[in-house]
Amino acid sequence: MDDLLLCESEYKMMDVIWDNAPVESGKLVKLCESRLSWKKSTTYTMLRKLCEKNIVKNEDSLVTVLVERKDIQSHESEHVVKRSFGGSLPAFVNAFLGNGKLSKEEANELISMIENHTDEQ
Repeated sequence: MDDLLLCESEYKMMDVIWDNAPVESGKLVKLCESRLSWKKSTTYTMLRKLCEKNIVKNEDSLVTVLVERKDIQSHESEHVVKRSFGGSLPAFVNAFLGNGKLSKEEANELISMIENHTDEQ
């Protein structure tokens, strides 16, 4: 599952792909040149890496998504919590908040999320 962990440049390219998929590889080159200032060779190198990770498929010059954005985000979030906070979500939230304050709306939204994801016993 470590194939779902993307480096910064892979994630930037996936943002372009997610926003435009399915997309012809030639158009993807132009989009990456415009959005990321990448050369054609860089785009094709990154595309090859993402294909090797089975994140996207490039068939007949058409790039399609195999792994959705939410799945990558979920996997990467879980990885950070496990690696940096020993799997403790409360420790992660505490570090994330730091000295910052939540608005009442943000707090209510988080409370609602927690309630929706709590095991009932």
